[in-house]
Amino acid sequence: MSAIVLLSGGQDSATCLAVASSTHSKIHCIAFNYNQRHIIELDYAKKLADHANATFQVIDARFLSQLSQSAMLNNSQEIRHEEGQLPTTFVPGRNAFFLTIASAIAYEYKASVIYTGVCQTDYSGYPDCRKDFIESQQQTLSLAMDRPIKIETPLMVLTKSETVQLMQNLGKLNWYKSTHTCYEGQRPACGQCPSCKLRLKGFLEAGIVDPLEYQKIQ
Repeated sequence: MSAIVLLSGGQDSATCLAVASSTHSKIHCIAFNYNQRHIIELDYAKKLADHANATFQVIDARFLSQLSQSAMLNNSQEIRHEEGQLPTTFVPGRNAFFLTIASAIAYEYKASVIYTGVCQTDYSGYPDCRKDFIESQQQTLSLAMDRPIKIETPLMVLTKSETVQLMQNLGKLNWYKSTHTCYEGQRPACGQCPSCKLRLKGFLEAGIVDPLEYQKIQ
């Protein structure tokens, strides 16, 4: 049975790819170019797809940059996350668009399952990473395609440390060297942005060394 994997090139999507590859013999990976400030992640998404012997496709979703002034899309905006507010990196509608596009591709590939690395445990507060959104979107897409679409979210209730441990148990920890997490798009990773800090916290709590290089770690 074939599966579609939304592959950003980050830690979570890499873990989803590893989970999918343990179950499915045919995998098609989808990455999105939406003018993200860390567009370098697309290069690493391709590396990850190659690790899994999966096919790979980049979808042009640059229209998103016309809809939002998110710090993820606008380098002049400061990346920050103040308590009680959505992070400035939130891109409204992003996961809804991505999953809709993925379901259309799944239809063409005759795939009934889509994997995505969203998580509502250790996450940045994005509303489109929550379980209730995924369940609603799954029902909507199944109706829109007139066929069952299953959205698999293997990381939904895992902490970042549990995600690292899952990857270790799958025997794919080395894949993390081919990931990109830094919001600033820097290699070595900046170590200071919210995404870097969350990733480093997960590895620290898991007691496992992150294979990525960092410019600075507090």
